[in-house]
Amino acid sequence: MQHTELRKISHAVFSIHLHIVFVTKYRRNVLTQEMLDDIKEIFNRVLEKNNSYLLECNLEPDHVHLLVDLHPDNNISNLVAALKSASSRILRNKYSEHISHFYWGKRAKLWHDSKCIISCGGAPLEVVKEYIKNQSGGLETKK
Repeated sequence: MQHTELRKISHAVFSIHLHIVFVTKYRRNVLTQEMLDDIKEIFNRVLEKNNSYLLECNLEPDHVHLLVDLHPDNNISNLVAALKSASSRILRNKYSEHISHFYWGKRAKLWHDSKCIISCGGAPLEVVKEYIKNQSGGLETKK
């Protein structure tokens, strides 16, 4: 689902896009192309439950890139935790034999605790400043 225009809810208009990167624990080359379809499905389900959308998903053997259209009601840390938790649980169950070559133990994590989240897209800062400045009823701040 492509969301390139402003989204609207009551009392808000928004366009929030995030580039999110997860790396595998110990940067092991565990992810396969076969896992990509499952990862996309898992991420889509989690995001749609949170009124957000997965625009792009790509993976390397040791990390995954996501482009997410985020709904402003979400806490980013909680959403990322839900993405990592659901994908780790489902992938470890479905691909247990493959993943056991890289990680062992029932509570072995698939993802490293760290994450990279970068805001992206949208208008340049000067355009946003001009929009804010020109809103009806707004007061211009002194420089």
